[in-house]
Amino acid sequence: MPNAESPGPSTTRHTQTAMLAERAAVLLLLALLLYGVIRVLEPFGLAIAFGGFIVIGTWPLRQAMVSRGIPRGIAATLMLLVLILSVAIPALALTPELGGQIAHASKVGRELLAGLPEAAPAWLAGLPLVGGIASDWWPQLLHWQGDFGALLAPYTGRITSLLVDIGQAAAASVVQILLALIVATAFWVSGDKLGDQVTDIAGRLAGETGRNAVMAAEGAVRGVAWGIVGTGIIQAMLMGIGLAIAGVPGVGVISFLTLIFSISQILGPLVVVAWLGAAAWLYSEGQLAWAIFMGLWGLIMVSGSDNIVRPLLIKRSSEMPLSLIILGVFGGLIAFGFLGLFIGPALLAVAHGLLKAWRAEEAPTNP
Repeated sequence: MPNAESPGPSTTRHTQTAMLAERAAVLLLLALLLYGVIRVLEPFGLAIAFGGFIVIGTWPLRQAMVSRGIPRGIAATLMLLVLILSVAIPALALTPELGGQIAHASKVGRELLAGLPEAAPAWLAGLPLVGGIASDWWPQLLHWQGDFGALLAPYTGRITSLLVDIGQAAAASVVQILLALIVATAFWVSGDKLGDQVTDIAGRLAGETGRNAVMAAEGAVRGVAWGIVGTGIIQAMLMGIGLAIAGVPGVGVISFLTLIFSISQILGPLVVVAWLGAAAWLYSEGQLAWAIFMGLWGLIMVSGSDNIVRPLLIKRSSEMPLSLIILGVFGGLIAFGFLGLFIGPALLAVAHGLLKAWRAEEAPTNP
């Protein structure tokens, strides 16, 4: 039987060209598929990310419930109810009091404007940058005599536009939060399988190093979540204790707002405004000693606790150096907004884990 002839150069080139064309077509189809998936999930990207961060932060509680024999669906429902009620109940309970406090603040503001002296104080006029502006506005403030309507009349258009923008942003935020809660509930139900799949994919791509990177990212996200929420709760409690001791009204409202300000991070500086405002109110009431107490309590106990409690809580769930965690939190916040608080530390945790694995590999020996 004669031997089969070996393919010629032209046949080989034709075969290679066909294989390259097939691979290019497969890559193109995969790219189109990936693009379609991204476009479909793009409207829900923020909700999926936020829901995932919620689940990672609360996963130990969910696991504790499941380990005690509670079905996954019921555990997820209970987690959802606790999360909603923990925000809804305080908000509904404090809404009437908040309205009264706003009305009281408006009344105090009108009284202050109505009782202004004829000339601007010397210390106000001598302030750098703003002293001249304040002196120029002083006659107008005297003319309005506490009439906020006349004060704000020239800016009605801008204020209306700003309120519309705020309303639209608030509505969009509410929708995203509701979607995030739905995503979180789904993850609470089937998060075990999803976590195993992510870990398996990482292991297939990078072996043990990939699996360790996933665990590092999970620990970083959970640590940041615990640090943010835990610090907010502690600051709100300390604020409430200080207000109650000093006899400041509206303890519940101010404490709840402190919790919101602290957790939001973006509004974090308003925590200082809260206890400074309480101290200023005490001073205006002639209670100098309590005003000094409130100022020191807010500076040392409320704002100072942020520098102690947050790093301790974050460090408990992550093996990454605290300096990298802090850089990830603030860098992520600047780069990606609120979600960057979690994205930044997670990215640095993965990079740190990969760098550690690379350094731990044995250097190849020269033959």
